[in-house]
Amino acid sequence: MSSSAISNFPITQKWPAQHPERLQLYSLPTPNGVKVSIMLEETGLPYEPHLVSFETNDQMSPEFLSLNPNNKIPAILDPQGPGGKPLALFESGAILLYLADKTGLCIPADAAERYEAIQWLMFQMGGIGPMFGQLGFFHKFAGKAYEDKRPRDRYVAESKRLLGVLNQRLADRQWVMGDSYTIADIAIFPWVRNLVGFYEAADLVGINDYPHVQRALAEFVGRPAVQRGLLIPGR
Repeated sequence: MSSSAISNFPITQKWPAQHPERLQLYSLPTPNGVKVSIMLEETGLPYEPHLVSFETNDQMSPEFLSLNPNNKIPAILDPQGPGGKPLALFESGAILLYLADKTGLCIPADAAERYEAIQWLMFQMGGIGPMFGQLGFFHKFAGKAYEDKRPRDRYVAESKRLLGVLNQRLADRQWVMGDSYTIADIAIFPWVRNLVGFYEAADLVGINDYPHVQRALAEFVGRPAVQRGLLIPGR
């Protein structure tokens, strides 16, 4: 399959591929975005990152919408998809699962453990991401001006509950799945990092009440691939 086949995708008109044989990443270094760049760095797959700037509404451009009609980052275009055909994919959780299956890395080989890892991936997608994101809105961004603090307090309470679930899970294991580092960790910990860092909500959620989460977060951030992935794409 010729790598020039991805030139048929309109997104390559706005973000030309300098290395069309590589997987193309369209993203921003946000919690959802860095999930994929970290996974790519962990697996060693060759890829080419492209910055999707929200400041210039790149995510609303016809070219980006042609790849992701939901106008969210990240998205990928893999010239070497299943069957050797190009594959366009959006939703960070789906991309993590695809990259894990493509490489055989960061996901258990055992069928039962594989589904358990996917379970924790969905725990992030359906719980941690949306709840932490809403807390950030009401604590740091436009919502902080609201006199009524009940919305903020709702998301604080739910974030604490989710942290408690995660803390209990990590009480007797290094990573979410035990000794093995998986896509569950890659999905969860960028959001925990964002909560206590960018959202400045460490005191609000009482992060010191979750020592196992703090320990695992420190180990996660200490990984070289994570340190690289957190900066990709460069702003």
